[in-house]
Amino acid sequence: MTDSVRPQPSELDQLPDRDPEETAEWAASLDAVTRAAGPHRAAYLMRRTLEHARNTGLTLPALPQTEYINTIPTAAESAYGAFPGDEEMERRITAWNRWNAAAMVTRGSRLGVGGHIATFASAAWLYETGFNHFFRGKEAAGGSGDQLYIQGHASPGIYARAFLDGRLDERQLDNFRQEAGGAGLPSYPHPRRMPWLWEFPTVSMGLGPLSAIYQARFNRYLENRGIKDTSGSHVWAFLGDGEMDEPESTAALALAARERLDNLTFVINCNLQRLDGPVRANFKIVQELEAQFRAAGWHVIKALWGSAWDELLRLDTTGALVRRLGEVPDAQFQTYATRDAGYIRDHFFGADPALAELGRQLTDARITECFQTSRAGHEPRKVYAAYRAATEHRGAPTVILAQTVKGYTLGPGFESRNANHQMKKLSGKEFRAMRDLLELPIPDSKLDESLVPYGHPGPDSPEVRYLQERRAELGGPAPARRLLPSAGLPDPEERAFKALQKGSGNQEIATTMAFVRLVKDLMRDKSTGRRWVPIVPDEARTFGMEALFPSAGIYSPLGQTYEPVDRDQLLYYKEAKDGQILNEGITEAGAMADFIAAATSYATHDEPMIPFYIFYSMFGWQRTGDQFWQLADQLGRGFVVGATAGRTTLTGEGLQHADGHSPLIASTNPAALIYDPAFAYEIAVIVKEGLRRMYGPDPARQEDVFYYLTVYNEPKPQPAMPDGVEEGILRGLYRYAATEAPRLQILASGTAIHWALDAQRLLAEDWGVSADIWSATSWSELRRDALTCDAARLQGEDRVPYVTRALAGAPGPVLAVSDWMRAVPDQIAPWVEQDWTSLGTDGFGLSDTRDAARRHFRVDAESITVAALAALVKRGEADPQTLVKARERYGL
Repeated sequence: MTDSVRPQPSELDQLPDRDPEETAEWAASLDAVTRAAGPHRAAYLMRRTLEHARNTGLTLPALPQTEYINTIPTAAESAYGAFPGDEEMERRITAWNRWNAAAMVTRGSRLGVGGHIATFASAAWLYETGFNHFFRGKEAAGGSGDQLYIQGHASPGIYARAFLDGRLDERQLDNFRQEAGGAGLPSYPHPRRMPWLWEFPTVSMGLGPLSAIYQARFNRYLENRGIKDTSGSHVWAFLGDGEMDEPESTAALALAARERLDNLTFVINCNLQRLDGPVRANFKIVQELEAQFRAAGWHVIKALWGSAWDELLRLDTTGALVRRLGEVPDAQFQTYATRDAGYIRDHFFGADPALAELGRQLTDARITECFQTSRAGHEPRKVYAAYRAATEHRGAPTVILAQTVKGYTLGPGFESRNANHQMKKLSGKEFRAMRDLLELPIPDSKLDESLVPYGHPGPDSPEVRYLQERRAELGGPAPARRLLPSAGLPDPEERAFKALQKGSGNQEIATTMAFVRLVKDLMRDKSTGRRWVPIVPDEARTFGMEALFPSAGIYSPLGQTYEPVDRDQLLYYKEAKDGQILNEGITEAGAMADFIAAATSYATHDEPMIPFYIFYSMFGWQRTGDQFWQLADQLGRGFVVGATAGRTTLTGEGLQHADGHSPLIASTNPAALIYDPAFAYEIAVIVKEGLRRMYGPDPARQEDVFYYLTVYNEPKPQPAMPDGVEEGILRGLYRYAATEAPRLQILASGTAIHWALDAQRLLAEDWGVSADIWSATSWSELRRDALTCDAARLQGEDRVPYVTRALAGAPGPVLAVSDWMRAVPDQIAPWVEQDWTSLGTDGFGLSDTRDAARRHFRVDAESITVAALAALVKRGEADPQTLVKARERYGL
């Protein structure tokens, strides 16, 4: 027996067969159908049988793929209700939006600023149907409305609709992608650039789908915790089929299905093209995505073919047409969309005698209509039925795979062309053809001008009134973002902060534990405690957070359906439907998406939440830097904590765990306030100030920033806070340990303060040199202040940077040391007037003890001592032999 026909092992072989004879009869019946009517008929009967079984309640696995046709046939669309709108009115509105989007990008192209036309042209009805009938605004019942993740390259169409609606004017459209003057429109959805319109940044592909899932999940989190009723909010994510190749796009599909997020709909615009050509040249992207989403547990709706295909499918009595549709690869189908009827008859219908007979019953006009433009994504009735089916489905999220033509209505030079993503303008001839196709009342004389005109039917026109009435009924304009929360948060009680400020006495506490203790106490605050959102990617025990498990609970929409193995222990693993902790498992990307949803809840839901996301410092910025940029764009607020920080503190962990650079990466993000506290009391001061700046009682004075704190796992006695150091802590530098007649200044951050203090002792005891020790809580804040002062001086203001003033008059050279690469403290070197030297942990990390690692990087106390003496020798303030002796003495 050959391999091709050898029976394959099956899991069913392990199950008892109570009636083998009956089983054999079923198999024989299937064989008989196959012989008599062919394999396609047999496959059809099997699928019908599976469908019937599911409909009668039998639990069977779903097939990963269905035929390459619409999930909702035309005859079944009425099951979702009659189309409720004025289709002709909506056609005219969509025509104006198409025109103005193309005009805006074309006018901007004369300046070389770019733009994209083809994406919105393909997706116009996907958006318009939603805006007219589904997307709820902020004024809808509940106050949150729907959350819309707009595909980034479709932004011109959204601007065009806002122009028609009266929210934008011609001057703003002419400033598309020209923001430096202060009145421009950003290229893509950027909340920081246009905070009243855009709610979510989406053009960094893959982050939109990931964030949409976690936003829908966070909506349920707010509801299950009793903070806000979000049952009326629906999350819509508009995505491109090419975008689905990004790993983030599909990373959390199982989470959405597992938590039954039926408040979430993905609308994937399947125009079969990515930026350079077909998404799946030799395959079928729709079928691939269907299998992927079905396997993950999603409800899948395919909206592929327009109504012109109804006749073809009705004539397909043998199933040959459907089989052929399933066989043709996407790139070939794109070719059909650009060729004449003769080519299609030869290459598509000519593949099968039954197909050829079908083709002979069709006119050339019908064939070209079907293959060139008739797609479900271009027909509002089909889009409406798909959206209704999605919003009415219960128990799982829905994905709508909507097939369109990229560049639709832009003419044959655009439609289905590989290069259309890079095509930035239409010619006068193409605009005339587009005007005629869209039936717009724009005279030829206007098209003869150097700039193609914008079109508007007038603020009191039937089109504008219809648009505004639809939006009013749905709860106001969309997309839209709430600029400020209606109220700020009261200051928490001082008790939690004072506990850290008084120090730990002889008890050794790592700053990671100090931060966790502070948050644990703040979570007990009667006024604001419930608003804290602890987020951790499966390392809670590493960071000492297990104490929060039984008290705060780990969020799970199902609660705890099992008895935990450690139930008899004090700190047992407790999941709860109203749990406060988001323990995401091993996914920094998922945890970061959680953080973004919580950090922007003040705008999305008018519910300020205080997220703190704690992670191995190495696996934060380096792994999810793009999401931190997204967070900044989305104006997120909260505390990000890089725990077990530094390159030498993680004994034995090695190269991929030893973080020596995250503050440098973080410093590239303008919204991040980066602190490297040395002591617990510094953490208390920084967190208290962060709460004031981000969540203070006056919403108008709140700032759209977030904090990044690096904390360490090295236990040390925590001193009490000295008097008068609060300003220095927040500004980034203060003198911690002064001496009489100092000869140099040592600046240290984080855990390096302890090596510096040891070096201060060695310098005094072994070499008679006094040195002052400064705690540098934020190298980056010192630098930003200095840059601000430099910019002010260019405008004629006489401003001196804080770091220059703080060190003014301090004698001797300045030596900076940290557990980071030297580029971190070197950020402030230009504004230090004294001679500058820095020490750091440049290079890769390594596995060893802390002492050995610090000696390897030359940042231990002895190395600091030698570096300090070298700085004095260089200035002629110490005998060179002293340096030689020091190296010998310390084995350097």
